[in-house]
Amino acid sequence: MWCIPPLVYCFVKILFFTCKKRFHIGINGSHTPSIYAIWHGELLMAAMAYTSYSKRVHIDTIVSQHFDGDLVAKLMRLFGGGTIRGSSSKGGILALRYALKALQMGRDIGITPDGPRGPRHSVADGAAALARMKQVPIITMHCKPSSSWQMRSWDRFCIPKPFCTLDFYYSDPFYVHELSLDEAKALIQKRLLEPIDV
Repeated sequence: MWCIPPLVYCFVKILFFTCKKRFHIGINGSHTPSIYAIWHGELLMAAMAYTSYSKRVHIDTIVSQHFDGDLVAKLMRLFGGGTIRGSSSKGGILALRYALKALQMGRDIGITPDGPRGPRHSVADGAAALARMKQVPIITMHCKPSSSWQMRSWDRFCIPKPFCTLDFYYSDPFYVHELSLDEAKALIQKRLLEPIDV
């Protein structure tokens, strides 16, 4: 299984090169450590979406302690980012501590609010808890390909087709530290589910 992350890394790089890219960025960018949220089903192009927006790789991605998390962790290291192991179902408290420390050190945090097991488009506590405790902004990201394959998994994992158009969407940074945990989660979900015109 060691060969899978390098193969996926090469595939993503080649795919990104062959596709036409369009970037839809909000009026206000973020100049402070931030939390980047993307749905689990759009995860494949997340690293390219982040680096294209931020122009850096100072990010630690929260990935699960399950086997598929091992593959994602190795893949993210190939892209130059770090990983924090844990999820809402296993190792969540320890992951939260490491994420808080990473934000304190000036690093960004990447998270899939509905990962690693769903339900699809649900929002677990992680992103909201971090943003409330450190009072840092959240930026939602989307990758919408003009043509893609969609897997029959719980997250309907999306694989863009070569030579399609990739539309990358980034929200304006928003804060949730003045909201309750449930209100913060609802706002994150709302921002991630807002209609996008491709």
